[in-house]
Amino acid sequence: MPSAEGVPARKAALQMLDSVLRGGRTLEAASGGTRNLPANDQAFAVAIAGEVLRRLPDLDSLIDSATRQRLPDDSKARMVLRMALAQKLALNTPDHAVVATALPLVDGGPRRLVHGVLGTLLRRGLTANEAPNLPPEVEERWAQAWGRDVVEAARRQIAARPALDLSFKSDEAAQLFVAETGARSLASRHVRLEDSGSVAALSGFSGGDWWVQDLAASLPARLIRADAGDVLDLCSAPGGKAMQLAAAGHQVVALDSSKRRLQRLSENLERTGLSADTVAADVLDWKPDRQFDAILLDAPCSATGTFRRHPEVLYRARPRIVAESAELQAKLIARAADWVRPGGTLVYSVCSLEPKEGEEIVTGFLGNRRDFRIAAPELGELPGFVAAQPDGWVRILPGLIESEGGLDGFFTARLVRAV
Repeated sequence: MPSAEGVPARKAALQMLDSVLRGGRTLEAASGGTRNLPANDQAFAVAIAGEVLRRLPDLDSLIDSATRQRLPDDSKARMVLRMALAQKLALNTPDHAVVATALPLVDGGPRRLVHGVLGTLLRRGLTANEAPNLPPEVEERWAQAWGRDVVEAARRQIAARPALDLSFKSDEAAQLFVAETGARSLASRHVRLEDSGSVAALSGFSGGDWWVQDLAASLPARLIRADAGDVLDLCSAPGGKAMQLAAAGHQVVALDSSKRRLQRLSENLERTGLSADTVAADVLDWKPDRQFDAILLDAPCSATGTFRRHPEVLYRARPRIVAESAELQAKLIARAADWVRPGGTLVYSVCSLEPKEGEEIVTGFLGNRRDFRIAAPELGELPGFVAAQPDGWVRILPGLIESEGGLDGFFTARLVRAV
């Protein structure tokens, strides 16, 4: 639980939400301001901010139902009310604590307004929506691209706490972990945990047996053929895919533009006992001294597929951001293609639910490069519940294996260069 007063955690959450919704920062980056708080208060502040972002349209509907005039979207009173209601609906905070910790965040007239609105809504008896609404523009975009069933599945998934997925260096180590812990394995070299507690305290962490990686994010590296010798992993950090490739026995060159993120990759490689050559460079500027048997390009994107863990992406990834990301992705795949040896493989992937960043990028690329073709996944390369689309690429949508905890949204295509 938060500290007795509880107000510092709420103030931190308020600052985080302002940084995300008005400043366009990620929730992780915005949480840097909580470092002066006790660990429990830090966690509680992040939980409050996260639940607001998961349920924001529903919270606003509740607020609007109890006010005569609509509060401005960026008003402090609205944000404090959002936080208070999120605590009531999703974090089981008692009514008295909801009110007592909300009022110190506002002064004057807004304080009386917040008190009155909370009193009205709490007297009604509030229950959490198990499928909260997404931002209207996101729902419209995804309904047009994927249909209403996918939107409904996304609503259910954003309200659920995502499981923790681990990727293992070997399937033997994964199966031993399952036998020891009773966790589930949904694919080779994979384990899923419902309640992990401290990641560093899990069996095998210090020994470097595994790393945290959503199962969907592990699919692209599984499409690099076993006989590929040297593999270039572009936009590599923090390194989950590079470690997959190294564990599979490939000679890996891991390139990323961020030295800080590459340092994290180097630390992960050291912990797991795996090796890769790291290069700090921008893909659009870098010139390799050779071609590669295979290239994995997990391109920078809007990251809308990660909304289960990072609900703020639904507010950051506006159409302009998607368009700018798609423009960069087209440049990256065009540049990387020349570095593939004849007969070699280029795997393109994005953790996005936007066709502009997935299907449209590959379609446009193939229209310009007749020397490449799509090579659909072969039997046994991917988990049995993952099916390729008729065009040969793989699209992971909300709703897939929902009963098992679901997956991040992902797009992956394997492209083979003509000999």
